[in-house]
Amino acid sequence: MANDKQVTLDSGNFNEEVLESDIPVLVDFWASWCAPCLMIAPILDQLAEEYDGRVKIAKVNIDEETDLASKYRIMSIPTLFLFKDGEVIDQLVGVRPKAEFENMLDRAL
Repeated sequence: MANDKQVTLDSGNFNEEVLESDIPVLVDFWASWCAPCLMIAPILDQLAEEYDGRVKIAKVNIDEETDLASKYRIMSIPTLFLFKDGEVIDQLVGVRPKAEFENMLDRAL
C-alpha cells in the first residue's frame, strides 16, 4: 500500500522514524479492510512525493501493530497524527480533501 517514499512503521522503528525525526512526520493509522483508508492512500502517495525531504509520510497498520494503536488511542480509522519534535501537533480523522492535508503540513513547516 505504501510507495517507496512512505515509511512502514512498527513498534521497532517508531521511536527512530517518528519521535526522533528532525522533520515533521504524518502518521497514518490504517487497516487493509478499511475502505476510507484506501480512499486516502493515493493522496498520501502524492503528499509523500510533493513533501519529500520536508515531511515524512508513514503508516501504521493497526491490525499488525496493536500496541501502537492502543498507545495512541486509535478509535476510528483512518486517523492521522502529525508529529513534530516528538510531539503530536495536529490530527485528522476520516477521509479529507487533499487541501486539508496540505494545510496541516504547511502549518508544521
